[in-house]
Amino acid sequence: MYDELGAIYSDSDFKELFPAKCGQSALSPAKLALVTIMQFAEGLSDVQAADAVRSRIDWKYLLGLEVTNSGFDPSVLSEFRSRLCEQSAADKLLDVMLSRFSAKKLIKYRGKQRTDSTQMIAAVRQVNRLELVGETLRAALNEIALVAPEWLQKRISEDWCKRYRWRVDNYRLPKNKKEREQMAAKIGLDGHYLLNEVWESNDERLELSNLWSVDVLRCVWIQQYTFIDDNLVWRTPKDTGLPPNAICIESPYDIEARNSSKRGINWTGYKVHFSETCDPETPNLITHVETTLATTPDGEVTSTIHQKLADKNLLPKEHVVDAAYVDAYELVESNQLYQVSLIGPVAVDNSWQAKSTTGFDVSTFAIDWEQQVVQCPQGHLSRSWRHTHDTNGNPLIEVVFDRHTCGSCSLRNNCTSSPRSPRKLKLRPQAEYEALAARRIEQLSPEFQQQYASRAGIEGTISQAVRRFDLRQTRYWGLAKTHLHNVATACAINLSRFFAFSNHRPLAQTRTSPLAALCFIVI
Repeated sequence: MYDELGAIYSDSDFKELFPAKCGQSALSPAKLALVTIMQFAEGLSDVQAADAVRSRIDWKYLLGLEVTNSGFDPSVLSEFRSRLCEQSAADKLLDVMLSRFSAKKLIKYRGKQRTDSTQMIAAVRQVNRLELVGETLRAALNEIALVAPEWLQKRISEDWCKRYRWRVDNYRLPKNKKEREQMAAKIGLDGHYLLNEVWESNDERLELSNLWSVDVLRCVWIQQYTFIDDNLVWRTPKDTGLPPNAICIESPYDIEARNSSKRGINWTGYKVHFSETCDPETPNLITHVETTLATTPDGEVTSTIHQKLADKNLLPKEHVVDAAYVDAYELVESNQLYQVSLIGPVAVDNSWQAKSTTGFDVSTFAIDWEQQVVQCPQGHLSRSWRHTHDTNGNPLIEVVFDRHTCGSCSLRNNCTSSPRSPRKLKLRPQAEYEALAARRIEQLSPEFQQQYASRAGIEGTISQAVRRFDLRQTRYWGLAKTHLHNVATACAINLSRFFAFSNHRPLAQTRTSPLAALCFIVI
């Protein structure tokens, strides 16, 4: 690495992480950044990474250290990661590395890139609701016991110690539904009592209301319980409702982890999006990492990825993505704002008119955008044209035809299923409507399919990240540190690919199972 790339980082790259004046001299942040990446490249803990700096001559050579250098305490790596997260500077690890690769002409300007996402499991247990409230209360009791043991001892009974002394596990909880509901009610009353005692405490020295676990307890109780006629009630999905997964806390230890499902897979944690180059003459290098909550749809990050690539001056000319990243708005914005051709399929028209061989779907209507008039297949003109919004706040145009004209039409059954109402159309703004219609036609062509085929290569990157660099489960709690985990992993992948490219190693072929190989021979 040192012979090929030299010093990847310099201390000046991280100067904003450290104050201008301080009482204690800091270790070189450039060296700590490199150690962090090597730590993820080899799957080492902080202690193992510190031992490698102290004992391995190859690491000393890379870091420019004397052979007799005794290294540093492992806690320094944790402090450095905390500084990166607090200053939102985790991306700098990847950005500085990419600038070195760009200087070596390894990233083609306005080339071709592709993006895909995968799930990340949080470093917490996946628990049910009863375990969640019990463990949340237990976590608050543990923290209060550390900072105010005498205060807590005066307010809890021996029964509390029996209920919350051990970790709340499902196998210890009642199995009967009625008994579980009674247990949930009891835990709810205990938590409510504790919160009331905290708020009414007059001892300002303790500041119990500012404890992190107490605030989490308050939030979880709001989500899981409610008051009906001054009685604390355990929420149910049918009667009192539960918060959506996008805001629902799943663990008192990682309150940003969310529960989500995709293609039959359910997980609690996060989602990571990798963007990489895919030009044939250069190595496939990861150019951007985006980490989101598990419930965030892929389509919401398309614009974010383009903006951040633009900030790095790494925007591609062609961006290949799957259908989750593409809609009419993204097609228009990518082209007009970033001059990026977003290559990916869009959803087909699922209306019954489009599925029917004789139905009149939206594409069969002639639209005059300037005159704001729509002509139906029978030649009749629309009666009204009104600008509105859908449930997500996106602009729409609602077009309504005359009720009497539709009622007397001989082909009414091919146009609308309503026995009385006229045909109504909901159109996107002109640019989005035309982009969507054009893509639906374009994606049927063999040329588009060939162009889109390169997207499959990003699956290999995700497989490498998961199988070789242990990406599937994050090491840390919280979105910021999980993002740092993903960025360091991306840096490690880039280095491994740079070395493979420098040594002229061909890309590995897709793995073939023994059974598949045997079936191929038989066929």
